[in-house]
Amino acid sequence: MNPNDSILQRALSLGFSHCGFAKAEKLESLRPFYTNFIKQKKNAGLTYLKRYTEQRLNPDLLLPGIKSVITLMMNYYPQEIIPEEDNYVISKYAYGKDDHIVVKERVEKLAFFITESFKPSLVKSFFDSGPVSEKIWAQRCGVGWQGKNTLIINRKGGSFYHIGIILTDLNLYPDEPETDRCGSCDKCINACPTGALNSPYQLEIARCISYQTIENRGEIPQEIKGNLRDRIFGCDICQDVCPFNRFAKPTKEKHFLPSPELTALRKKEWREMGEETFNRIFRDSGIIRTGYQTVKRNMGL
Repeated sequence: MNPNDSILQRALSLGFSHCGFAKAEKLESLRPFYTNFIKQKKNAGLTYLKRYTEQRLNPDLLLPGIKSVITLMMNYYPQEIIPEEDNYVISKYAYGKDDHIVVKERVEKLAFFITESFKPSLVKSFFDSGPVSEKIWAQRCGVGWQGKNTLIINRKGGSFYHIGIILTDLNLYPDEPETDRCGSCDKCINACPTGALNSPYQLEIARCISYQTIENRGEIPQEIKGNLRDRIFGCDICQDVCPFNRFAKPTKEKHFLPSPELTALRKKEWREMGEETFNRIFRDSGIIRTGYQTVKRNMGL
């Protein structure tokens, strides 16, 4: 069995839905867009996006001598949607255990498998960490394309995926890059209640409900606050309307399933929840990092 097939089989056994390969190359075509993105301050309060630009554009600066990039995607689409009636809404990726625990561990396990099986000199894994252009590599590895909502869309499974990256000096056969399949569809742009997707393939982060309810610890601008639609942690509107998400299949990953306590919550319970109860219910969730006070702020309390 060649390394590609062996790595793919191991990735699938670890719970990844997709695994693709690409040659490690400079991403010079991304430079004009990224430079303009930072110059126009579209990164909002995400100051880390301003750092390590050269590493984002050249993976060899992250790990000198690498030859291949591996992109991994893990499905988190829920088996059951938490009712939105008389309820506050949280993003589907936050239903279960923190992805920074679950997915990061699996990416590291695959990196260890590669090291043990093929003895490369260089292997480094990333999950939502480090200056890696995950979406560009996902497209080049053939596992999806960056849609008009700026998220990676897989033609057979939609966009509800976590993305991990592995860099290595193994010479792996590259997959065919994926092509853009959004066509004339603008459903995500038209559905965004705050106008964060004011242009195809471009996100104005400061207007994004996910940014405002998760990352922003200050005051939410009034024009955004009036369009939260009871969303208190993240937002899936631009994904929910995407036609490709009709192909989304429920995750088989048990760690992404919501607890009975979470599914039982309605507005009354959310509003009356004390900090001790919040910390207990969300102790293993990504919501805990945003914190009790910020979530209460998002409710308007």
